[in-house]
Amino acid sequence: MQSILPLPTQPVKPGTSTGQNFWHSEGAKVIDSYSPADGKLIARVNISTRDDYDRVVDVAHAAFTEWRLVPAPRRGEIVRQMGDQFRRYKRELGTLVSYEMGKSLQEGLGEVQEIIDICDFAVGQSRQLYGLSMHSERPAHRMLEQWHPLGIVGIISAFNFPVAVWSWNAMLAWVCGDVCIWKPSEKTPLTALACQQIIGEVLRNNEVPEGVSCLITGGRDAGEWLSLDPRVALVSATGSTRMGKTVAEAVAGRLGKSLLELGGNNAIIVSEHADLDLAIPAIVFGAVGTAGQRCTSTRRIIVQESIYDDVKSRLKKAYTQLRIGNPLDESFHVGPVIDQAAVNSYQSTIGEIRESGGTFVVEPGLLEGPGFESGCYVRPCIAEAENHWPIVQRETFAPILYLLRYSTLDNAIAQQNNVPQGLSSAIFTLNMREAERFLSVVGSDCGIANVNIGTSGAEIGGAFGGEKETGGGRESGSDAWKAYMRRQTNTINYGTTMPLAQGITFEL
Repeated sequence: MQSILPLPTQPVKPGTSTGQNFWHSEGAKVIDSYSPADGKLIARVNISTRDDYDRVVDVAHAAFTEWRLVPAPRRGEIVRQMGDQFRRYKRELGTLVSYEMGKSLQEGLGEVQEIIDICDFAVGQSRQLYGLSMHSERPAHRMLEQWHPLGIVGIISAFNFPVAVWSWNAMLAWVCGDVCIWKPSEKTPLTALACQQIIGEVLRNNEVPEGVSCLITGGRDAGEWLSLDPRVALVSATGSTRMGKTVAEAVAGRLGKSLLELGGNNAIIVSEHADLDLAIPAIVFGAVGTAGQRCTSTRRIIVQESIYDDVKSRLKKAYTQLRIGNPLDESFHVGPVIDQAAVNSYQSTIGEIRESGGTFVVEPGLLEGPGFESGCYVRPCIAEAENHWPIVQRETFAPILYLLRYSTLDNAIAQQNNVPQGLSSAIFTLNMREAERFLSVVGSDCGIANVNIGTSGAEIGGAFGGEKETGGGRESGSDAWKAYMRRQTNTINYGTTMPLAQGITFEL
């Protein structure tokens, strides 16, 4: 990691795209980044001041006036080179992601692979920023629409995917001609600085204007600066529903644009027609991957009552095989949660489950002793519950799985949909009618609906996002690029008369 990172014991500084002159105010406060894997201090990162922020915005705006004039395929070529850089540093960055955030090394490497994949996608997209042509009702006229870049895109990312979600936004925004200001989670600032270092060489070699990629650090204040700033055309925010509502209100108050990726409370329906050899591994990975700290983590399993006991028994057996420990050791399935606040949330939720009358199929607990010194290791657990309980209706970022039962498919779908969130969903069934009903207009109300795969693990090619309290935004694939551009309708008169639309006459 030393080849791409500052010395971890020195204060490191946010700033602009080149990776050379990181701006900060002397005497600035710092964020101490501790690894949940072993509790050790990784780095001390300077927090951006308001003056730092305003300077970054000024430089970003100046860069936009140049960057928007660069042909889109050329912008795509620069993103392609970034993808190659991330290939070069995949192991180092993936290891840092795992160490600073706590997810398993395989998941850390997978997150960097997501960056590489979105770079590849964005390169192709750079030659496909298509508009439409339309026939005019007026003679000797033609109509078309075209897309222009928005300007400055603010990106607020969460700790659970400290680099991938930034890339989903940034790579598409860059090929669209925008510039980006990234505020990473204050819980994972060093991975963000590493990404700036990795792309800095590409930007310098291509003489990209300073300010195309900017970084600010801090907590709520920094997010509020972006949200309230009319110079920031779009704010893309990933995090809790509570945070998203605050961002949405602030951005809407100035009639800006927001793209929100918020909480999930994802369910898998397990039909009596399911292949349980497929379903069980998908459920377990969805529930315990990233220690239950994905927005797409599986929270609820809704099982047909005729196979309920079988599924419960299989899950209990599978959980006994889970290995919990240092995320850098690839023999472990589950690493720590992010920090002590997450541990407290886990314990509080366990208490509320018991108070609600829940019964644990797999018991919860904290892990202590050698290898667990950070105090952030919790035991993945399974509780029998009822969908209407308040605790089941809420998202808890921890490896807690609720086991529910159903009688009819319509009842299962109703339970799945009867939560405030609407991100990811799945059904396991070999019955075509059940699968199609689940995907129909009377089926899942989520932005993602899968058949015979789990809720977690989206691919780059599809648009990612959800409905209801998940925010309604779409990132990554499909036509998500449109969120980073403004649409313009053009009508061209190439004739010698001035006919008006709708047959209106106006004589002078």
